[in-house]
Amino acid sequence: MTATTADARPPALRLPKRRGVELSLLIGAVLISVYGYAAVGLARNDAVPPDVAGYGAGLGLLALLAHLAVRFRAPFADPLLLPIAVLLNGLGLVLIYRLDLETPGDRAAPTQLVWSTLGVALFIAVVVLLRDHRVLQRYAYLSVAAALALMIVPIFFPAVNGAKIWIRVGGLSFQPGEFAKILLAVFFAAYLAANRNALAYTGRRIWKLQFPTGRVLGPIVAIWLLSVGVLVIERDLGTSLLFFGLFVILLYVATGRTGWIAVGLLLAAAGAFVVGSFEPHVHSRVEDWLDPYATIKAGQGPSQLAQSLFAFAAGGMFGTGLGLGHSVLIGFAAKSDFILATAGEELGLAGLTAIFLLYALMVARGFRAGLALRDPFGRLLSIGLASILALQVFVIAGGVMGLIPLTGMAMPFLAQGGSSVVTNWIIVALLIRVSDVARTPDPPGGAGPAGEER
Repeated sequence: MTATTADARPPALRLPKRRGVELSLLIGAVLISVYGYAAVGLARNDAVPPDVAGYGAGLGLLALLAHLAVRFRAPFADPLLLPIAVLLNGLGLVLIYRLDLETPGDRAAPTQLVWSTLGVALFIAVVVLLRDHRVLQRYAYLSVAAALALMIVPIFFPAVNGAKIWIRVGGLSFQPGEFAKILLAVFFAAYLAANRNALAYTGRRIWKLQFPTGRVLGPIVAIWLLSVGVLVIERDLGTSLLFFGLFVILLYVATGRTGWIAVGLLLAAAGAFVVGSFEPHVHSRVEDWLDPYATIKAGQGPSQLAQSLFAFAAGGMFGTGLGLGHSVLIGFAAKSDFILATAGEELGLAGLTAIFLLYALMVARGFRAGLALRDPFGRLLSIGLASILALQVFVIAGGVMGLIPLTGMAMPFLAQGGSSVVTNWIIVALLIRVSDVARTPDPPGGAGPAGEER
């Protein structure tokens, strides 16, 4: 009797699904966005915009449809990911609409709303159709082939603002590299998961770092070098930096060797020095970063970076108020690369900190979902997708604040850019799917859905 009692399995814990919490947070996210939309109208025209009810209803409907998909197809998913995405997307639409009022001939908010709707539709499709994230591991090489094809195609189209990263067909334009980053994350996660033991424990030791054999490390390094080489040809240095960071982070997570972080930082510094010294387009950005006020001293007026720094300074602690700033003076990239300057000026340091905390919370929940999984592919995929968001925020925020040279990327969910907002919604959908598997309780029989190792 004693042995039977000792060997008996404890009753399975019944984890809360938290879908009611998610719905409450979604209502709050929609209300905050509607309040911001109304505040812009009051500040600019002394009246609430006549379409504020339509804006709120549209955003609320998208949030509700996404919530229903999660409620019925991923009931144990993290309850914070979807509300954060809706709030950031809603704030982005408010900021773009605010800048549209200064540029009546160039209205971007309606187009951004269409792209956001498409993004939510793809979010729902991923949540509903992808029942198990491990299915993606079977298509690792197909993913990398598709990613390389997407990155190569823009070479044959004209450059836009010095970079060949856009495909324009008639009035439609999109950036294929945004979708390639998800496909590369799938490939890196699948390859490293399959070869993690060989990467960590075989090869030659040089100093304190274990270098794997060329047969194991060679294919993934070749793919990474090929993708970065294509991006350098296209002058898309921001995305190449993103891919490099993703590669190093996943290599570190797969092997547990901290030496890869040091090697990555050294290679990044060397590559940045070479490219910044010899590539004219990048060199001009480095010069602008080193002295943002050089054009003012030369009597040519402030550069975009200088205007961005002026906007942050004017915002102070609590900002000028939505609709009352002057960040439109930044110029053609005010709605895309520099939209964070509008947030900093009109919401102040307090609002900007809140936005950064939302990003940090989303990334942390992605890491948490990955760490809760026991299947290596799911862990690497979740951490890789969360790292993409983290790297984008760091690179973009660092550029517009003068911490690092500008790279020309889009702030996730906030900035104008259809390809970016659609891609980020797909990333959130994959994190939702992974977190659902991670938080689903084990069945009474034994092995749980979080991985075959349970």
